[in-house]
Amino acid sequence: MKMKKLSEYLFMGALGGTLYYMIEIIFRGYSHWSMFLLGGICFIFFAQQGLWTKWREPLWKQVLWCTAFVVSAEFITGIIVNKVMGWNVWDYTDQPFHLMGQICFPFAVLFSGLCTFGIIISGYLLWYLYREIKPGFHIL
Repeated sequence: MKMKKLSEYLFMGALGGTLYYMIEIIFRGYSHWSMFLLGGICFIFFAQQGLWTKWREPLWKQVLWCTAFVVSAEFITGIIVNKVMGWNVWDYTDQPFHLMGQICFPFAVLFSGLCTFGIIISGYLLWYLYREIKPGFHIL
């Protein structure tokens, strides 16, 4: 792996992890180190999916598949940290349309909004800091 690409992954992962951890602290009052890792992995995916498609896909498609990635990653992480490890980091059993208390529809909608900002921020950061292809966001 080239050093530039490693730098991109490490920077995007650290930034995404920090941003998500801070969002949880602000709105929930606490977080867990596993949320730093999950936020970082998701932010890397936001950037990478844009590079794979050269930022040509409509923003709504990018949001859709990034939201699917985030919700899937949250479910897998939830099974590991909440069910297997028993750390009880979160529990959505009181939310409508939940699956095993690990994911739920209201938070999937909320995550789609965070994905939108993450996609845009990651695209412009890659372009500005790493001279990757400049994102050209469009709705349709």
